[in-house]
Amino acid sequence: MKKLFILLILAAIAAAAWVRLAPSPAEDWHVDPKVTADQDGANQVRRRIEGGEDVFRRLDHIILATPRTDLLAGSPEEGRVTYITRSKWMGFPDYTTIQLGDGVVELWSRSRFGQSDMGVNRARAEGWLQELSRGE
Repeated sequence: MKKLFILLILAAIAAAAWVRLAPSPAEDWHVDPKVTADQDGANQVRRRIEGGEDVFRRLDHIILATPRTDLLAGSPEEGRVTYITRSKWMGFPDYTTIQLGDGVVELWSRSRFGQSDMGVNRARAEGWLQELSRGE
C-alpha cells in the first residue's frame, strides 16, 4: 500500500513537471487563427474584432500585461502574435494568437491540455475585449 501511494505521488509530480516543462514549439502554436465567426468551444474561443492596426496594437499591449503571459512568437509588425499564458497554480499553458486582417483582428485562445478549460479562455478573452472597449 505504501509503495502504491509513493508511485501515485511520483506520477503526480511527473505530470505536473510535464505540464510546466513541455516544449511549446512556435510552429505548432503560431498559426493562422482562421476565425470566420465568433465561436466558443470546450477548450477554446475565437473572436472577430472590428478594427485595424490601432486595435491590434492595443490588444497586444493588453494581452502582454496579463499576469503569467509571455510572447511565444510573432510581432505586431508581422501582423500575427502568439502568446502563452500559464495558470497560477499548476502552470497549464493556454495559447492565444491574434492576427490583423482587412479591418478585423482575429483572436484564437485555446488550451493545450485537457478536454475542457472550464471557460478560462473565454473569460480571459472577454476580459481583454472589455478592457479594449474601455480604451476607445
